[in-house]
Amino acid sequence: MNRKELKRQIEKKDSYLCIGLDTDINRIPNVFEKNWRGMVDFNKEIIQATSDLAVAYKPNIAFYESMGIDGWKALDKTLEFIPDHCFTIADAKRGDIGNTSRMYAKTFFETFDFDSVTIAPYMGSDSVEPFLTYNNKWVIILGLTSNKGAKDFQFQKLENGSQVYEAVLRRCAEYGSIDNTMFVIGATKSEFLTDVRQIIPDHFLLVPGVGAQGGTLESVIEHGANNDGGLLINSSRGILYASDGKDFAEAAREKAMALSKR
Repeated sequence: MNRKELKRQIEKKDSYLCIGLDTDINRIPNVFEKNWRGMVDFNKEIIQATSDLAVAYKPNIAFYESMGIDGWKALDKTLEFIPDHCFTIADAKRGDIGNTSRMYAKTFFETFDFDSVTIAPYMGSDSVEPFLTYNNKWVIILGLTSNKGAKDFQFQKLENGSQVYEAVLRRCAEYGSIDNTMFVIGATKSEFLTDVRQIIPDHFLLVPGVGAQGGTLESVIEHGANNDGGLLINSSRGILYASDGKDFAEAAREKAMALSKR
């Protein structure tokens, strides 16, 4: 999916919503089998209940690969149920030397045909560039994350006075373009979004942390939106586990509706 198509979906649905499919078989309702088939059935119903509201879906790969072969089968089947009009994100946080990154890129862009994959940029340009050789595919680079440990490195000051996360944004923005590169900016750091937009005004941002992690939709839109919209705002647990009863799909839809308005 290219930038123009992504922008069209945001406008058509009047939504920035990305739903994270962080599906834990221990948390899905008891009406499902506690195995990969139950995982797929749960995902299918969540997708069917929300796909008119969501611009994107983001399976967190850890929840699938932790189950071995069955987990990879669950991921493959889940992708079959995501409509073509929805952007897909492999939340894999990969990043390695060039020849290894080429294999990761092949995994998520050829074997599974995701629209995008999240990348950890610590190893530099040669760990990111193999992902940028694909047409109409996106790299989503970790820029400023919402976890507690973000302060360990991301806010450290460099000799030139900038913070590490700012240097990451500036340098990584040079690897690709606004047509194939996005950045992860955590919603619990929404007060920094204004500063982020000074550095990367035109890039799309994937913003996790809305809902269960405490970030607010209003604050993210106020500080992070640009002329093209420029946002994919993710909620995972808050939507997936809105109810553990038979009404789980209806409850998920209600949560999605609350987060889908621009």
